[in-house]
Amino acid sequence: MTSAPSIEDRQFLTLAIALADLSRRAGNHPFGALLVLGGEAVLQACNSVVTENDATGHAETNLVRLASRSYGRAELAKATLYTSSEPCAMCSGAVYWSGIGRVVYALGEDELLALTGASEENPTMALPCRTVFAAGQRPIEVAGPYLREQAAAVHHGFWS
Repeated sequence: MTSAPSIEDRQFLTLAIALADLSRRAGNHPFGALLVLGGEAVLQACNSVVTENDATGHAETNLVRLASRSYGRAELAKATLYTSSEPCAMCSGAVYWSGIGRVVYALGEDELLALTGASEENPTMALPCRTVFAAGQRPIEVAGPYLREQAAAVHHGFWS
């Protein structure tokens, strides 16, 4: 974890958290993500697990699908994926395979597990994204957790 987020990281994480709130209001799990290239948010995605009846419809995998269709690997290597919660093992794998070069997250996977408990809606794995990325053949810069209280607030009352 870096000591404090940059102003830009704080700005984009706040947007990812707002997307998580939007996802919740749409009837999905409260997760949101966005892709930033050259200091500009170019893509965004919400969780769609419930409304699309798709267990892989996490905000990050939805964003990776959009990003892979929209940008080449050279561009994605320079991109940052901002997410309201640390990418799970599945999402971390998708980020790795896409070629995205940097991930910044708000709520840690361990903190999410503490919020969700044993909810069947979100069987959270205790596997940090840094561990998944470290098993790969290319580096991915990771920063977070940041803005924990703000990110956790979107989850309050959802999982119980």
